[in-house]
Formats: sequence, C-alpha cells, structure tokens
Amino acid sequence: MRHMHAAPSVFRGSCMNRRYLLLVSTLFAVSIFPNLGLADGSKEVTELSARCDRGDAKGCFNLGVIYENRAGFTQDADAVRAAAMFRKACHGRYAAGCFFLGLMHEDGRGVKQDFAEAVALFRKACAGGDALGCFNLGVLYEAGTNVRQSNSDALNYYGKACDLKSEGGCESYARVKNKR
Repeated sequence: MRHMHAAPSVFRGSCMNRRYLLLVSTLFAVSIFPNLGLADGSKEVTELSARCDRGDAKGCFNLGVIYENRAGFTQDADAVRAAAMFRKACHGRYAAGCFFLGLMHEDGRGVKQDFAEAVALFRKACAGGDALGCFNLGVLYEAGTNVRQSNSDALNYYGKACDLKSEGGCESYARVKNKR
C-alpha cells in the first residue's frame, strides 16, 4: 500500500509516498487493533478469522489489514493472505477491500501484477462508495496511466471522491476544472 492522497502509478517507486501510505495504513490498523503485531493464534486474529469465515466482509477486511501491515512491502505469505482477505471483503461488498486489493494488483504484491484488474477493482470500490477508489481513478484518468487519458473522466471521478468527503478529491476536481 502506498498512497492515500497520491497517484498510484504517477508516483510509482516514490519511497516517500510508500512510507507515508504505510504509516497511514499502520495508524489506521492500530486504531482498530492496538496490538498490530498480532500472531496467528491470538484471540483477535482467531475472532476475525471466524467472523470472516461466517461471511462478515468487514472482518475479512480487518484481517487483511493486519496481514498487510505485517507483510510491509515484502512478497511473503502475509501479503498473499492479505490479498485473499481483501478479495473476500470485496466479494462481500466491502468497498475498501476492493480498493486495497486494487493496490495489491497494481504493485503485484501477494497477487499477480495486473493493471487492468487494479482499475476494475478501483471502479468497484468507487461504485461501492470508497472515496480512495474514486480518487485513484481520477488520478489514473488525468495522467492516462493504464487507462485512456481523459480530463472529463478524471473530473467525474474526482467529483465522486469529493462527494464522498475526500479533500484530495475536492482539490483535484477544482484544479482539473480550472484547466479547462
């Protein structure tokens, strides 16, 4: 994971943005689970696994966040497990799961790198009300990265992100609109 308010492919390889996103995602995970280095047999992980097995998409997502944060930027088993949990969350209509799985497909972490799948997952996240999914689509369309360049589509997705209370979406919407 590497960007909350930064373009996925536009900033590819930016160590600073990767560190920022890891910090933000870690703080997010810590706010949910104060003991982030949770071992697989811990009470919290066992409980989330049971919730996920019962079809609780948010439980799957939260378990994915734990695995993702344990994996860091490696290609280890935790990255594979995180992707599997985000996939379950996404299939369970938990939009943030689609967004995080999209990031993993974009990077090829825990899953095969697949830009088309990343874009499709960002679309699904956006349609499900995830501001970051909408914002990322705006960035991709504005830059023409892995999609056909379109300021009109960028404006549309930035507008959706803004409607979903994304400050970056609102700022980007105004910036692109003023370019016209």
